[in-house]
Amino acid sequence: DPLPPLLPKKQLQRAESLPEPGPSHRCYGDPEPRAGSILYSIPPPQLRHGEGAPPQDRPSWAPKKPLTKSQSLGEPLTRSSPQKAPSPSLKELTFGTADGELGPLLENPGGVCGVVLGCQEASLARLSAHIQEELVGPEDRQQLLEAELAGKRWAALSVLDPQPCCQSGDAWYFRVGFTFEHSQLQFAAKVPKPCCSSLGVQSSLGTHCSIQRLLGHFTDHLPQELVLPGIPGKQSQGPSRDDLACPAPQPVLQVILCAEVPQQTLAEFVKSSHALHRTSPGHYERLGCLLLLQLCMGLEHLRGQNMAQGDLCPENLLLVQCPCPPRSQQGQKEPLGLSLPRLLISSFFKVQGKQRACSSSQEQDWSQSLTAASPPSAAELNVGRLIYHILHVDIPLENILGFRSKTLPEIPLLSIYSAGLKRLATLLLHRDPHERVSIEQARGILQVLLWGPRQELFARRRKSLALLRGWLEVKRTLLLLRFAENTAGAGVSPGLEEWLCCQYFQGATEHTLYQVTQVLY
Repeated sequence: DPLPPLLPKKQLQRAESLPEPGPSHRCYGDPEPRAGSILYSIPPPQLRHGEGAPPQDRPSWAPKKPLTKSQSLGEPLTRSSPQKAPSPSLKELTFGTADGELGPLLENPGGVCGVVLGCQEASLARLSAHIQEELVGPEDRQQLLEAELAGKRWAALSVLDPQPCCQSGDAWYFRVGFTFEHSQLQFAAKVPKPCCSSLGVQSSLGTHCSIQRLLGHFTDHLPQELVLPGIPGKQSQGPSRDDLACPAPQPVLQVILCAEVPQQTLAEFVKSSHALHRTSPGHYERLGCLLLLQLCMGLEHLRGQNMAQGDLCPENLLLVQCPCPPRSQQGQKEPLGLSLPRLLISSFFKVQGKQRACSSSQEQDWSQSLTAASPPSAAELNVGRLIYHILHVDIPLENILGFRSKTLPEIPLLSIYSAGLKRLATLLLHRDPHERVSIEQARGILQVLLWGPRQELFARRRKSLALLRGWLEVKRTLLLLRFAENTAGAGVSPGLEEWLCCQYFQGATEHTLYQVTQVLY
């Protein structure tokens, strides 16, 4: 068959490669650059010789692979080029992906299912990253704010309330304002109590949704109007007229600026939730599972950096109200007791460092009882103890360590979560350290309690990897459909619970589900 008309030399060189030295008549007369040009879709047979390798009589100056000059001008490289263009990865596929790029993925009918499942996993990862950014703020903006706050002290901040917004076991928190990029921001000024500062460790932690985020720190005299409850003297009761006329010098204290403003501690939340637990046990215990899940995820993050929690007691676990919903959802906002807050770990120490100071006599007794236990074992025992505390069941310290009783207190079965929480507490507080489940396993058990698979799935069918794989694939599909329907219908934006759910279905496999359900059920 006659060859198509020859193209001018400059166009051939521009489409095929960058201009290279060589005899001009070879470039004009050689058919390979024409056939391999992006302007043609049917390659000549000789291009398939040796799986795309050039023939032996190819000029030595000819390019061995297409260069990217034409692509940089926005011209797509078709499959007629000597080297086959790579197919787009599943993470790059969108609804607007060209059909020409989708074609190779659809050539194998058996691979279509894999393409769909891969796209679902990539979509969950993008959605999870978007929700996390809404919860903790954009990373680049946080870094700019940290740079702006460097060297700033009380004079650059506006105290929004002289009373602390929250008092934990190791610090007081005050709401402060700061003008940044023509907007007024609010964050917390943390004033550590004596011998309770973990600034050196906290400044080296990475960003995580369950870890208190540090924006800056300084040492300065405490403003005259601030009130530190529990400190003996006039300051704890507010300044008097004589104090205002002749103010006494305020102490110099260390101040840590934190991105999140705590609302209350976990101890205060549990103490005020007796009525909610009694009237809505299912909802309250689900909230308890979600709070414990956040704690386990934060502990996993700390272990990955060779860090550990400091005083892991309810008084040192902070609760932060999530960002306000859009205007279309403000009328549907749940009461304070029913909404899910973020849980933050705010006390840290390095695993291989010196023994830290205890912030309470309760922790001192607890720490002395765990001197023989390694730090990981102490974390598991503390989380097991917190389960009883959240469920309003008193458990003596001696019972936890098995000094006086070999049995743990009974947990009332008030909801579908009660039996699973009881099982998890028993596994975390096992007398034999080798029989205790790890924090990672506890996180997996809580995820299964919240989102399945539930025991009824295995009531009439044998548990197998194939069954769990199919369950995962269907649930991922239904989860994405729910997000789409909620956004298009009621205009509901995903929040903290949806982010936790995305984290689960993004990382779960049929093998992990098999192991967790074996332990739980």
